[in-house]
Amino acid sequence: MVTGEAAPAAALYECLVVHTRTAPLRHDVRHRTYLWCVDLDRPPALPRVLRPLARFDARDHFAGRAPTIRAGLEEFLASRDIDIAGGRVVMLAHARVLGFVFNPLSVYWCHDASGALVCVVAEVHNTYGQRHCYLLHPDAGGGARAEKRFYVSPFFPVEGHYRMRLPLPGERLDLT
Repeated sequence: MVTGEAAPAAALYECLVVHTRTAPLRHDVRHRTYLWCVDLDRPPALPRVLRPLARFDARDHFAGRAPTIRAGLEEFLASRDIDIAGGRVVMLAHARVLGFVFNPLSVYWCHDASGALVCVVAEVHNTYGQRHCYLLHPDAGGGARAEKRFYVSPFFPVEGHYRMRLPLPGERLDLT
């Protein structure tokens, strides 16, 4: 496993997104995509001409009003009495491409100044342009559970919970 300090400053992960509905009828959806994994303090520097093709915009995350994604994250953490003291934050998310973004889930691994993982934030977006953040404290295997507090799908009620596996990013990343 890669420690918080050893994770790359930027990586592009090819992904297979799988969604399975078991009731009232079983239905599976699978599609390929990619996700960026970036250090919020060292985002990839693309030439000016390529920036419309892939960029990260603070308005796509948290309340959408902070000047940077990191500032939005720190506001969220501060509202829960968490201070990562300038530690490293690694974000996994879709980039805004040609002015558009579809980003159902952004994940933030938040480390303190010594490099220790303090928490993980899972930011869920729905198709109505709303978002909700879950503050997680994964176990040693990267597992976490959160009560569902946000309407995501017209097919599912808000009741229930999420079971997540959020290991630190490395050469490979397998989130559930």
